Amino acid sequence: MNESYFEGERLDYRVHLGFLTGAHASIKISKTIYQINGRPCFKVNVFGKTAGMIDVFYKVRDNWGTYIDTTAIVPQRAYRFMKEGNYRKNEIIYFNHLKHAATVARLDDKTKKLKKRLNFTVPNNVQDIVSGYYYLRTMDFTKFKKGQIIVIDGFFDEEDYKLKLEYLGTETVDTKFGDLEAYVLAPILPKNSLFEGDTPIKMWLSKDKNKIPLKIKAQMNVGAVVMDLKNYKNLRTPLK
Repeated sequence: MNESYFEGERLDYRVHLGFLTGAHASIKISKTIYQINGRPCFKVNVFGKTAGMIDVFYKVRDNWGTYIDTTAIVPQRAYRFMKEGNYRKNEIIYFNHLKHAATVARLDDKTKKLKKRLNFTVPNNVQDIVSGYYYLRTMDFTKFKKGQIIVIDGFFDEEDYKLKLEYLGTETVDTKFGDLEAYVLAPILPKNSLFEGDTPIKMWLSKDKNKIPLKIKAQMNVGAVVMDLKNYKNLRTPLK
């Protein structure tokens, strides 16, 4: 059951390495409820863009989105429109949860007209990247024990995957809005040369009904890349 978010919510973030701002990101829930597959849905857009000197050498303009069933908390449709340097990716994913199916529509890089359709079988109540985050916000973390593993079935880059996160308990986190209590989660990643440490990525969700990300920190070879909440609007309940 969703008691954490509703129409019109907006979250803005600054991504930085030390004092250097590298990007800005925002997550917006439309003020309108959409009908997709005959189901009422929240439309969620995630926007990301590089900033400063990074934007000069490697420009990123990404838009990821999803239509989340307001009751079932599953995606009915998802999309990605990506511009990263010379790389382009445009696609729409159509979910049919009754048939456990997903259809990926690949779009032309320039015209965004349909190039190809691919059909896949997906698990029950599968999530995309964006909807999975909102599904996470509906969980009651007071029932979790420290060290417990959370598993979410997902579909990304035309493959099924299991997103695993370890619940690390609660901490007080320093934010622009003061010291706030937060639930701490760490995605479980395969060993690789990009990240450092046993739990290279941590995310802090506000310890209230909203459960919004207050901070995400990734310990990388180049240093700690941090995403901090810099502004918010239209939360379902006041931030505590």
